[in-house]
Amino acid sequence: MGNSAKRKKEKQKDFVKPKLKVGKAKGKPENFTDTSFKSKGITLTQQSLTLNAPTTSTQFSHHLSLLSSKSDSQRRDSLAHLTTSISARPVDSPLPKPVSLILPSLYPLLLDPNSGVRTNLLKLLKVLPEGDVIDHVGAFMPYVRAGMTHLAADVRVSSVEVLSWLISVGGEDVVSVAGGWVKTLNCFLSVLGWHLQGSNSKWTTLSTSAGAGASSTSTSSGTSSGNKASYGKAGAKGRPQVRFLSVLGEFLDAGIGSPISVSDVSDDDEMDTTGSGSGFPISTLSSHLIPSSIASPYITLNVFGAPRDEEGEMYETRVDRWRVFVSRGFLEAVEKGVEGARAEGGEVGRASVGVWKVLSEAKGVANGGDL
Repeated sequence: MGNSAKRKKEKQKDFVKPKLKVGKAKGKPENFTDTSFKSKGITLTQQSLTLNAPTTSTQFSHHLSLLSSKSDSQRRDSLAHLTTSISARPVDSPLPKPVSLILPSLYPLLLDPNSGVRTNLLKLLKVLPEGDVIDHVGAFMPYVRAGMTHLAADVRVSSVEVLSWLISVGGEDVVSVAGGWVKTLNCFLSVLGWHLQGSNSKWTTLSTSAGAGASSTSTSSGTSSGNKASYGKAGAKGRPQVRFLSVLGEFLDAGIGSPISVSDVSDDDEMDTTGSGSGFPISTLSSHLIPSSIASPYITLNVFGAPRDEEGEMYETRVDRWRVFVSRGFLEAVEKGVEGARAEGGEVGRASVGVWKVLSEAKGVANGGDL
């Protein structure tokens, strides 16, 4: 009886009509497929419907403004675009923007933490007209010195590379600007650890590089050294120091090396020094004339400028630079540092030969009284 009643109820369940509540949607079948879709649109607040492409000057200005972007890749790509625009322009054609407007955006990038940005910056600097860059050497040097004493080793190396490029472009103009001689020498001695300390021929190697916590002290009687200064990343094997020494040789050669020889003097000056020609009867007429090789021969007097200290002075002549080089102890510090580098041997020893050669020639000229 129980089984028959159960089967009867199951048969009646198939014929029971479900009661639907008002407002309730009908259920979807099991084989239902959703074919609905949503469309999205992009709305631009400012749209240009012109068919004319932006000019080269407009694109150049746009990428120049992107050099202050927070994105490393954006700054790197903008520098690459500027380099291509300048190098690909027709010969003897003007730049899209004057150099005086381009360089202010490039100065802060000397201290950029991204190596790719600094590499592209150096490429851009090398394609700029050298004649226009020489007038802005004084603005370059503070950023170069800040990079030479930077905590990051790769920034120091990049700054030295920029200094080497400046020397190849400006030469003596680099060491003649205000602070270009003494302050830059101090930066070299700091990064190489060759600073003099105290007197009585005692000198201490100060390491301002990252990761160097010890110093080495050397006297005239002997040398006792601690940990060596760190010139770059671990595993660099002295390559940063080699580059620092090479650029130091270039810097010293621009400042106190290669004095003007007799062949560089004009024919009129030779006639005047011998007592004949238009200078007679004054036999040393050329010594009393205003030098034509110096743009502002009286700027060293600083008549209308603010008073400066010895480090911020302009030393436009080799005689003045050699005098300060000796009186402030730079000569002794560099000589002792080069002796240590030569004793170390290897690439560092070979790189120090250029510095030693410049010092030897300068000392020989100074002893002969021709400097």
